[in-house]
Amino acid sequence: MAWRIEQAVIRGDIDNTVEGRTTGTIWLAGCDAPLHLSLDGDCWRDLAGTRLHFENPAARPGPETAGLAVDQCGVIGDMTASRKVKLPLVSDEQFETGCRDQQEIPFEWRNTLYLEWFDEFNGRVVIEASTFTLTISAYEWQLDEDAEVAQKLANLHAMRDFMALVIQRRDVDAPGAEPVGELDEFAWEERLKESDRLTDAYQEVLEKYADDDDSERKEAFVMGWDGLLDALAERDEAAAVGDFDDEDDDDDSLPGHGFDDDDDEDDFEAGFGDSGEAAGIAFDDSASHPLQASAQAVASQAMDLIENDDGPGSPSYLLVTNLLQVSGKLAGALNGHGSGYQPEAGFVLAVLKRCLNWLNEALGACQELYEATDDPAKRAGLKKLQAAAFQIRDQIVGLRHNFRKT
Repeated sequence: MAWRIEQAVIRGDIDNTVEGRTTGTIWLAGCDAPLHLSLDGDCWRDLAGTRLHFENPAARPGPETAGLAVDQCGVIGDMTASRKVKLPLVSDEQFETGCRDQQEIPFEWRNTLYLEWFDEFNGRVVIEASTFTLTISAYEWQLDEDAEVAQKLANLHAMRDFMALVIQRRDVDAPGAEPVGELDEFAWEERLKESDRLTDAYQEVLEKYADDDDSERKEAFVMGWDGLLDALAERDEAAAVGDFDDEDDDDDSLPGHGFDDDDDEDDFEAGFGDSGEAAGIAFDDSASHPLQASAQAVASQAMDLIENDDGPGSPSYLLVTNLLQVSGKLAGALNGHGSGYQPEAGFVLAVLKRCLNWLNEALGACQELYEATDDPAKRAGLKKLQAAAFQIRDQIVGLRHNFRKT
């Protein structure tokens, strides 16, 4: 994953006075020689065409610098001194106490120095700090808005390429890539390793784009979830005309609500009141959490829709198995709290993060199935399933936000 070295930074210089080329020197505590940067690409507009000097008033050596190559060569990532980040207005000790006691923690938005690059040997390296002293020279040239958009797109591609290396997805089309029939211990071990890599990668992506106005699309793009990207585009296009399901002939139900006149409709809608606060709905020992009940209903609907399971790695397999994962994990994290047992907030947040990961995979698979069929009834069913999965995804995002806030 990323090398985060801001704590060890003593001082540094970034030079982007030559268009298309960024160089730099960074001194680190505990290291005999400084890092030398030689990168293709430009900084964001606030730093492009300038020389940046920065100093850390509280540098300290640490293990995060061990193994860093002195010569850092590769491509630039996002480099800016004006990245907006929400930071707590309390000390680290007060922050930990507030989280433990579920107290509301005051925050403020602050400009943060963010230096990111992709080294040919070490991979992604990041310096992110709000306490450094910065000195920026006059502009020797200026990056226009179109060029900055192009540079940010190139940065997204660099992040996507790096994540592809981290995740190391299996090629399901390669001969012998997936065993036929029941998986043995070793095949399951490989799948679990891939799941862990995927979760770690998604955590890094979430951290990078959490406060971005276009976080959904950027996260989907760099994670390689092209099916989810298509689904997001269709969702927004449908929302613009006020009808998500443009192929559902005479169905007057709300988008994503209801599943073909069966009892699952009530189960699904029970989890979503007008307030959108599933976490606040009361339930007892005998009842499932409304969010988990909704996820279970969606997983059941997916199994009803899938006529033939095309085997491991196929869109139908990924759709059903990922939705079942979400339902099962939510049950373990959210159900049965009426007994007095309350899991730690960190555990619930970790489970919800994994569920977001599986939902994104499921949404991408659902979109692939939608694009592969010409059957109007099946397309309508997949559209409703997709809309329902999007609602569960939004609800999980809201639940994570509430946990982190309190």
